[in-house]
Amino acid sequence: MKIRIYSPSSSLANLGYPWSRHLNDWPDRCFVDVPCGIHRNVVKFIQYEDNIYVLKELRTHVAKKELANLHKLEALGLPVVNSVGLVEKRDEAVEEASNEYTQDSPKIKDMFDRGLLITKFLDGSLPYRVIIERGINYTRLEQMLDSLAQLLVRVHLVGFYWGDCSFSNALFKRDAGLLTAFLVDAETGEFHKKLSKGQREYDLELAHLNIAGDLMDLEAHCGLPNDADPVDLADSLVSKYHYFWGQLTDPIEIGANEQYKIDQFIERINTQGYDIGELEIDTLVRGTRLFVRPVNVEPGFNRKKLQKLTGLLVGENQAKRLLQDIYRYQPYLSGMKKQPVNIGSAARRWLIDIYQTSLDMIAVELRDHLDDAEVFHEILEHRWYISEQQKKDVGTIEATKSYVRLRLSLREIK
Repeated sequence: MKIRIYSPSSSLANLGYPWSRHLNDWPDRCFVDVPCGIHRNVVKFIQYEDNIYVLKELRTHVAKKELANLHKLEALGLPVVNSVGLVEKRDEAVEEASNEYTQDSPKIKDMFDRGLLITKFLDGSLPYRVIIERGINYTRLEQMLDSLAQLLVRVHLVGFYWGDCSFSNALFKRDAGLLTAFLVDAETGEFHKKLSKGQREYDLELAHLNIAGDLMDLEAHCGLPNDADPVDLADSLVSKYHYFWGQLTDPIEIGANEQYKIDQFIERINTQGYDIGELEIDTLVRGTRLFVRPVNVEPGFNRKKLQKLTGLLVGENQAKRLLQDIYRYQPYLSGMKKQPVNIGSAARRWLIDIYQTSLDMIAVELRDHLDDAEVFHEILEHRWYISEQQKKDVGTIEATKSYVRLRLSLREIK
C-alpha cells in the first residue's frame, strides 16, 4: 500500500484507518455525517483532528488524473476543493490474484487497481440539492446559476475542459452575501494550452444537459421556486455563460485619441474580479482607429489585491467587499492622523483595529459556521442597515456590538 500526500500539513497518513479495504467495507464508526449530494462513485467523509476529509473510490489511474487536475486548478487560484492525496496499491492480495489471469490484458487488470482519492471538505459549503430542498427563492436560484456559469468561464479561461459541469459536481459557498461555485469533480477534465470555441461550446452543451437533468430531478422531488421550468433555467445558464465570456474576452474598437477608454476597459474587467495579463492593440483605418483585445485574462483580481495588502485569503466577492471598507477607512485614518495615509498603511491598521477587533467580539457559537470574512461582511451589512435607521454613520465597532445583541436575541427566540 502506498499513501501519496500532496498536502503534508494535513497529516492524514493515519494507519489506524483500514485503507486497504473498499469504503463500503469500512466500519460505520469511521465516518461522519455531512450534507452531500448524489455521487456516481462511492464517497464517504471522515474526521481527523480538526478537519473533515472526503474519500472517493476510483480506479487508480482515474484518481491520479483527478488529483492532478484538482492540484493544478488549485495552484492557478481557481475555486476548487483542496487536493490532499491518494492511496494506491491498497490490496496486494487481490492484485496478486488478478495477475494470474490478466497478464495479457492490462485493461482487465486495471479494473482491480483501486485508488482512494482524498480531498479536504470545503467548510461552509453545501450541495445544490440541500440548498434547494431547504427552501430558496428564485433570486437565490439565479445566483446559483450565475456562480456556476462564472465557474465554467473561469476554468475555460485557463484552458481546462471540464467535461462534466453540473450542479452535482459543484459545491456552493456564501461569498459576501452571494454564492461562489467550487469545482469538486474533475475526473473527466483535461488541460489544453487554449480551448477552441468548439471545445467550449461542447462543454457548455454538456453542462446544459446535466443541469436540466439535475433540476428535473429536484422538480419531481420537491419543486422549484416560482414553478420554474428546468429547461428554461438551463437555457439561462448558457446565456449567462456567453455574457460573462463576452465581458471578459470581446474586443473594443476606439478612436486613436480615445486611449483613456483602454483604462476604462481594464477597470471594467477588474471590477468583475479579473486581471488582464496581456492586451493586444492593433491599428485600423490608417491609424485613426484602435482595436483592443484582452489576450490573457486571469481570475482573482480582488483576492490577490486584498492578500497583498493584508495577508487575508478570502472569496472574490468577500475580497471586493473588504477592499471597499479599507478604502472607506483610509480617509478616516488620514483625518485622525492629520496627514495622508497610503493604502498599505491604512490596510494594516484596518486589519488590526477594525477587522480583527470586530471578529474578536463575536463568540464562536454566534457565527453559524460562517468563516471570518463572511461574518465581517454581515457586520458591514448590519452597519449600513442601522446607519440608515439612525440617519447617521455608525462605526464598525458599534455596529458589531449591535450585531452581537441581535444574534443573542435570535438565539433566545429559538
